[in-house]
Amino acid sequence: MYAMLTALAALWGAASGLLVPRAAYRFSVEPEETWRDTCPEGHALTGALGGWLGSARCAACAEAVPVTTATAAGSGAGGGGTGEPVGAAEDTAAGPKDADPAPDPGDAPGDADAARPGARYAPGVLVPVVTALACAVLAAAVGPRPELAVWLLLAPVGVLLAAIDRRVHRLPDQLTLPAAGAVTALLGVATLLPAHAGNWVSGLLGGAALGGFYFLLFLINPNGMGFGDVKLALSLGVALGWYGWTVLFVGGFAGFLLGALYGFGLMVLKRAGRKTGIPFGPFMITGALLGILLGGLAA
Repeated sequence: MYAMLTALAALWGAASGLLVPRAAYRFSVEPEETWRDTCPEGHALTGALGGWLGSARCAACAEAVPVTTATAAGSGAGGGGTGEPVGAAEDTAAGPKDADPAPDPGDAPGDADAARPGARYAPGVLVPVVTALACAVLAAAVGPRPELAVWLLLAPVGVLLAAIDRRVHRLPDQLTLPAAGAVTALLGVATLLPAHAGNWVSGLLGGAALGGFYFLLFLINPNGMGFGDVKLALSLGVALGWYGWTVLFVGGFAGFLLGALYGFGLMVLKRAGRKTGIPFGPFMITGALLGILLGGLAA
């Protein structure tokens, strides 16, 4: 039973994770820029939902006449879209930002591949693998409880937010605010079903507590804590609070600890200073995942 559930969850994670790279590519722009609606070579992104769902490989580039590496290296690639802005988003940390952020290391295509028409314009392997692993461990820890469906639906969104924040240090409102509403509503439905292992009221209080805590940090040091992190904390607090205050504390503390270790490591390697901004969203999401796993196992 559990093995089959875990396998199905992993398949869901892999399938949904395949759709994350394109969305992450489109969302990963500077605050003053519109969402990308073309590939780096300028071809319009087509597909479901106005081009938001689809492959991370441009079909038009794949059909183009190959060019030499030297020519491609000299021509460069543009990243900005030309469509109307979808909406505002919040920065999550201070610090320098690249105009055209590089793909995640370990998953980006090589230089020769990037210079070839038809090469991927966004990571295409690591994200689906991470999403599949996250969904698999959630299924193994939570088991066949109603809240598992909520975690599996939100897992790809969490991976998407982490990917965007890692690249451009921002968490779009179009993802953080709906996520907070969705987790609240979905857990409200789950609490009406038998065999659930959480408390909806506790989740609401957890969202208010974690969101309020991050808001306080934002007021104290707005250059070190972005308002996007505050909005993300609302949904993470609801999810962690579902399993109780202990899980909320563990998940919240784990996020801070992971972020601190990452920042300390960068300083030791002399790749960052004390005032260098780091994307905090991925660590918040990872900490929340650890907390939910603890809550699922203990329930």
